[in-house]
Amino acid sequence: MKKLVAIQGVKGSFHHIVSQDYFGENTTVDECLSFDDTVEALLSGKTEAAIMALENSIAGSIIPNYALIDNNNLHIVGEHYLDIQHHLMALPNQGIEAIKEVHSHPMALLQCKTFFKAYPHIKLVEDKDTAEVAKRISEQNIKGIAAIASRLASKLFNLTILAESIQTIKHNETRFAILKRRNSEIPKAEINKASIKFELDHKRGSLATILNVMSDCKLNLTKIQSLPKIETPWLYAFFVDVTFENHLDFEKATSIMHIMATQFKILGEYKNAKN
Repeated sequence: MKKLVAIQGVKGSFHHIVSQDYFGENTTVDECLSFDDTVEALLSGKTEAAIMALENSIAGSIIPNYALIDNNNLHIVGEHYLDIQHHLMALPNQGIEAIKEVHSHPMALLQCKTFFKAYPHIKLVEDKDTAEVAKRISEQNIKGIAAIASRLASKLFNLTILAESIQTIKHNETRFAILKRRNSEIPKAEINKASIKFELDHKRGSLATILNVMSDCKLNLTKIQSLPKIETPWLYAFFVDVTFENHLDFEKATSIMHIMATQFKILGEYKNAKN
């Protein structure tokens, strides 16, 4: 039975690759123009899962996506790390000297900007999605413009790769969250990572105290991300990822943090993909 999964972007995008890696090659994707549309596809019941990039090893966190998960009460049921290799591609029978512009997602352009210092004649243009640019070049037969996208995109849209792995830092990894409307589907014994969110009073030592609770309960903090509360200046929500060996340790920690913090929420309990 084929699964229907919402992704941001089109086929050939890195979200599409994650859908195949995580759910299998028979997975059908619902192509969404934005992360908001991706969430809506899941909330409406159109799809049974959604895939959302959360952070990149070079560019850092995609902060608005944390708020999307929280505000829509979505649940992280899994994660997937993808090695991001950016390739420069265009219609066949063109050399790189024939390329006048490169269109791609701002993050892809940022990650590849050093490569283009050797080609000052090329103008870099921000666009919505890596694979969508590749698709447009192919469908509209646009010459003189190249895309930065995945190898899968070059195959799907019959484009020639002009330069491989042009990202500045060769080890370039993105972490993706697998989202559903309900919480974890795996047995407690298999859960060894969790994502939580909480708010703290603006008092000295309040964050340090929470972090000490995590340490005392044998939780390993793998990420902490603050997000300002728009309606309350200088108050922050904290999004935290922790790993643990025993689920009972996590339960003990959360029972204490529930008391110490406000708006405490478990965003997901799942398997650590880095194990």
